[in-house]
Amino acid sequence: MKRFANMLAALLFALSFLPLSASAAGYTQTRYPIVLVHGFLGWDSIGPYDYWFGIADALRRDGAQVYVAQVSAANSTEVRGEQLLTYVKQVLAATGAQKVNLIGHSHGGPTVRYVASVAPGLVASVTSVGGVNKGTPVADILRGVAAPGSFSESVLGSIVNGVAGTIAFLSGDSSTQVSTAALDSMTTAGAARFNAAHPEGVPATACGEGAYQARGVYYFSWSGAQPFTNLIDPLDAPLSLVSLAFLGQKNDGLVGSCSSHLGRVIRDDYRMNHLDEVNQVAGLVNLFETNPVTLYRQHANRLREMGL
Repeated sequence: MKRFANMLAALLFALSFLPLSASAAGYTQTRYPIVLVHGFLGWDSIGPYDYWFGIADALRRDGAQVYVAQVSAANSTEVRGEQLLTYVKQVLAATGAQKVNLIGHSHGGPTVRYVASVAPGLVASVTSVGGVNKGTPVADILRGVAAPGSFSESVLGSIVNGVAGTIAFLSGDSSTQVSTAALDSMTTAGAARFNAAHPEGVPATACGEGAYQARGVYYFSWSGAQPFTNLIDPLDAPLSLVSLAFLGQKNDGLVGSCSSHLGRVIRDDYRMNHLDEVNQVAGLVNLFETNPVTLYRQHANRLREMGL
């Protein structure tokens, strides 16, 4: 009898997983395609290596239509935004969809906001992940060191343009790289100018939430707040050093938590750094925090439940 009871318990335990498996089918199946947009010095894929490491595939497995945009690795928000707008129109033409769900990381946050601002009829939702929506002191410091027209600007611009050009070449991108334009877009002053022209979803207060919906587009954001998260990640130490520029304010190593706010703030204190937010480097993230891939799956399901 005891053996039978154990077998029955084991069978019931196994059966308990069947509804979970069934519910996974379609879990990320949004009404509109998802378009992922990389940040500064980013790419879509370089050979088999993706900027959105493991994220696009995880979303596709449970039903989402996912497209990964390639815009300039280094250029102004407006230039990148126009490139993305062209890409969005191509996705809509290829899929027959009426709108897209845009998700942008880092400088990709303002980039997706640009498209939603100039063509809101093509966008169902905007999600900013670690977005530099109100600028970053890192860019302010670099701009102070490399003032417009200075020799240091020429040197820094040449180096960064070289890196961006290499990334573009390896990823098959032929767009122009202008690192100083990218830097200007990410300064506090540059972000303020952009926000004045494209205010949708931007919080009116220093660290509040913005409008959840503007001109028919839903706005969301989330970010990390722990620059050092994994001992064997080679970029955690540099991010921790750069984080000193925030003078103790909460940040992910490159963007302040308050600067990342846009629309509905899901969270701004995940134990992630700026690269963890896109599951980099190669999945070396905080083992004691929700996996970033899971966050994207949950968000796709959130959009699905909203009919987006």
